[in-house]
Amino acid sequence: MTDTICETVGVVLAGGLARRMGGGDKPLRTIGGRTILDHVLARLAPQCDTLVVNANGDPARFAHYGLPVVPDTVAGHPGPLAGVLAALDWAAEHRPEAEFVVTAPGDCPFLPRDLVARLQAARIDGDADLSVAQSGGQTHPVIGLWRVALRADLRKALVEEDIRKISRWQERHACVLVDWPTEPVDPFFNANTPEDLGAAERLAMLLPD
Repeated sequence: MTDTICETVGVVLAGGLARRMGGGDKPLRTIGGRTILDHVLARLAPQCDTLVVNANGDPARFAHYGLPVVPDTVAGHPGPLAGVLAALDWAAEHRPEAEFVVTAPGDCPFLPRDLVARLQAARIDGDADLSVAQSGGQTHPVIGLWRVALRADLRKALVEEDIRKISRWQERHACVLVDWPTEPVDPFFNANTPEDLGAAERLAMLLPD
């Protein structure tokens, strides 16, 4: 190992347009009487030193969570990479001691409670700049650990090179994959459609909380 685990800023990416859900804010839909965002924060907050929400539009709809709401810094809704960039920019300005940001989408209610620890450990073992979650043979590029110092390169990729696909940018840097089991529930199940909300209700019954 050539590094140590350091302060980590956690960012919930809630800036999507939710077209498959019929519009609105997916994270504010409910599962088991609680919003999906409630579930996400309950799992992610204990793992991070600081937590923020990336979302566009009126931040007041998230006010009761008492967290900073950070909008995209690149116009035109270019996708989740813009949310990652906004998170890295926020960390550089407000938490300069934090070298890494961990991101997770606001529609994943079953995030693993060891997400940050395992991403950090794999990054250190692999002497990497990025680490990304995978499960069931599927990579989840938006769920990962990002080195804040890469933000200038990411901005260039978005603004000048028009790169939108997360994995395409990640492949340009030292990146390791970290695998999670999918039993009893895939921890990276995401609720994209109304039907997914029903499935999430059923899956939640398989977990202790």
